[in-house]
Amino acid sequence: MGVTHFFTVDVEEYFQVSAFEGTVPRDAWGGIASRVHVGVDRLLELLARFGYRGTFFTLGCVAERRPEVGKAIAGAGHEVASHGWGHARVTTLTADQFRDEVRRSKALLEDLAGAPVLGYRAPSYSIVPGREWALDVLIEEGYRYDSSLFPVRRRGYGYPGAPRAPSWLQRGAGRLYEVPPATVGAAGLTLPAGGGAYFRLFPFSLVGRALRDAAAAGTPGTFYLHPWELDPDQPRLAVGRLTRVRHYGGLSGVAQKLERLLREFRFTAIAHDPGLNAV
Repeated sequence: MGVTHFFTVDVEEYFQVSAFEGTVPRDAWGGIASRVHVGVDRLLELLARFGYRGTFFTLGCVAERRPEVGKAIAGAGHEVASHGWGHARVTTLTADQFRDEVRRSKALLEDLAGAPVLGYRAPSYSIVPGREWALDVLIEEGYRYDSSLFPVRRRGYGYPGAPRAPSWLQRGAGRLYEVPPATVGAAGLTLPAGGGAYFRLFPFSLVGRALRDAAAAGTPGTFYLHPWELDPDQPRLAVGRLTRVRHYGGLSGVAQKLERLLREFRFTAIAHDPGLNAV
């Protein structure tokens, strides 16, 4: 049968991405029309067509504002996991603030989905060297797995040397299953290739190679994207050239690429991973 990979979604509004922090202040978010349903609806339709389940890492503030979106995700049989509360990077939070974020989001999402929230993914993969205490907080707050350690060396995020395949971490607070985004190895380097801008801006073969490499090693690869990446009609904000390319580049081709991805690979939710459920 081969390897079944993980399909994951970071459920956030287009204006909440970290790259827009200097353009859209947090206190303005409530006055901007929500569009998260556009991409979520398209994702739910695509996944239903292929018969796959995914993991939707959802912001607490989005679920609070748009509870019907979270209910639609859970109602379609997908896993609801936590993306924190307000898309604050872990590097900007104290341990107490982080605990409040993951506790609040877990409680709200569990009430919304009617099921336990097992997993967490940090905004912008911001559990980086020096922030390992966040893993202990997750364990203490009842999470079973994390998907935040991106095993790459990159400005802004990354945890060089972290395992490239799902594995158990032993921490002072206990054990936590770590599920990293897919990567590729080249010239002795580990390069990001799991989704997002790498899926939109680079040839399809990059993500394809990452998933095939993982399958060849007998482990699932983790693909990720955001609802706004399936919303090419989203408003264009006045941002710098690099941010404009990184955020808006390739939006028109995502739906076609995604259909190809779903045809060529099999996917499921992280909660269905036998490795997670073996212990």
